Amino acid sequence: MKHSLSGVRLSALLVAVALSLALPACKPETPPATPTAEQPAAAGQADQATEARAIAKDAYIWGFPIVESYKSMYAQAIDAKGPDFHAPFNQIGSAASVATPKDTAIITPNSDTPYSFLWMDLRAEPVVITIPALGGKRYFSVQLIDMYTHNFAYINKALTQGKAGKYLIAGPDWKGETPKGIDKVFPAETQFAYALFRTQLFAPDDLANVKKLQAQYTAQPLSQFLGTPAPASAPKIEFPAYDAAKANSLGFFGYLNFLLQFMPPNPADADARKRFETIGVAPGQPFDEAALSPQTRQALLDGIADADKDLQEFTATRINTEQVSSADLFGTRDFLKGNSLYRFAGAKLGIYGNSGSEADYLSYFVDAKGAPLDASRHDYTLHFGKDALPPTNAFWSITMYDGKSKLLIDNPINRYLINSPMLPRLKRDADGGLTLYLQHASPGKDKEANWLPAPNGPFYAILRNYSPAPAVVDRSWKKPPLEVTR
Repeated sequence: MKHSLSGVRLSALLVAVALSLALPACKPETPPATPTAEQPAAAGQADQATEARAIAKDAYIWGFPIVESYKSMYAQAIDAKGPDFHAPFNQIGSAASVATPKDTAIITPNSDTPYSFLWMDLRAEPVVITIPALGGKRYFSVQLIDMYTHNFAYINKALTQGKAGKYLIAGPDWKGETPKGIDKVFPAETQFAYALFRTQLFAPDDLANVKKLQAQYTAQPLSQFLGTPAPASAPKIEFPAYDAAKANSLGFFGYLNFLLQFMPPNPADADARKRFETIGVAPGQPFDEAALSPQTRQALLDGIADADKDLQEFTATRINTEQVSSADLFGTRDFLKGNSLYRFAGAKLGIYGNSGSEADYLSYFVDAKGAPLDASRHDYTLHFGKDALPPTNAFWSITMYDGKSKLLIDNPINRYLINSPMLPRLKRDADGGLTLYLQHASPGKDKEANWLPAPNGPFYAILRNYSPAPAVVDRSWKKPPLEVTR
């Protein structure tokens, strides 16, 4: 059986909306009995379009992380000729260097930890991940992510205690007992899942050590691990090419339908998924936008626009004001409690963020007075007091991003971040504090050691803290503001 993204199918409500809004107006043979005879029908059409718009908004908010994740899956595991391809399904591909502006598959990437990537097809059988002994000093984690973008589990130092281990990742159809030799089983609720490996790089001359460790990460089907015959192969899939313009318009619903067939319904989503079916969102069903009437098409497009407006308001009023942090946006299904807006915001602002228990992210989108950051107009400083650097059990970093592309920024010194391993090379203030310069032009040779180059325009910065200390988690430590100096 092959799965594809083509054809025509509309659900009951969508058919009703399409027909009621698309039929041409015909001149009646006799005048209507009263001037208001057609008003109920017109009102009904308007109500249907309004309802379709509202459902489209909710479906986009709920489904955007799924489709955005497919963007990465397609680039990294399917499009073998693409620039961001790493390895086929169930094989690990490692990046031998940290992220640079040339890496465009993931927005808001971290450049502290070289990545290894494993996209898992769990339909036929589970996958076994082997971790080498990494000791107690180097930070590492394997973030396990399902198709919803829930972080359903971690393999990390807290689990391994620095020792080697073997871990089984099972799809929703696997019902076996824990095999001999497996340290722990992690069940995924979707048939495809992502394992995102992070291995700390201490300094540029440490890269060879990181490469050796990455080469020791392995993945293999359970049957191969056990030395038993492999089960029957899963059906072949015709994966639709990812197209950004299509995914950001009505083609979004076609991608979502394609992906939902690999995501067995969870009771927590039952009501929402039933409601989405009324606009044609259903597992494995084609979605043909060409069949839509102009009115219906506009209603669905307006729903998508409404979702983006909700995000803009949420960002301005909740994230920029720090009422909601990144720690609230990423986690397990139970942690997120069905909050689709949080998943939506997480996927839009920086997909695959760590859960707060693993890493803390503090954002800089505005300056000390609440104005948006723009290095074409201003220079900025970030000052840490002598004993007020971010408390951490591993390390911290602050990374610069282009406000438009959400990617790293080309700059003359090829510096994309400043982190705690760099402290010995940074210049301290006279009182022992630390001042960083976030601006487009060099602050001068005497200050370049502390310069984090910004684009000539809008930007934002993310302060990451891996294995944060309690003072960060409970927010008793406060991040310093970005001050305008020009």
